[in-house]
Amino acid sequence: MSTVRFLAWTVVAVVLMALAVPWFLWGSTQTALGLPVWLWWHIGWMALASVVFAVFAHTDWGLGIEAVSPRG
Repeated sequence: MSTVRFLAWTVVAVVLMALAVPWFLWGSTQTALGLPVWLWWHIGWMALASVVFAVFAHTDWGLGIEAVSPRG
């Protein structure tokens, strides 16, 4: 297992979780194209999270999972 890759994906996951809720947009009444800005934030966040997950699934799926050999 690559420790650097594991830590990098951990940082990416934490950043995505931190950006999931747009705290700075709470109470905002701004709209864009007829929808609240906070909703556009969520749409963009979901698109970004989907792309990140696709990259993870294609490059490092199984990272951190090691086969355990039976003792004997």
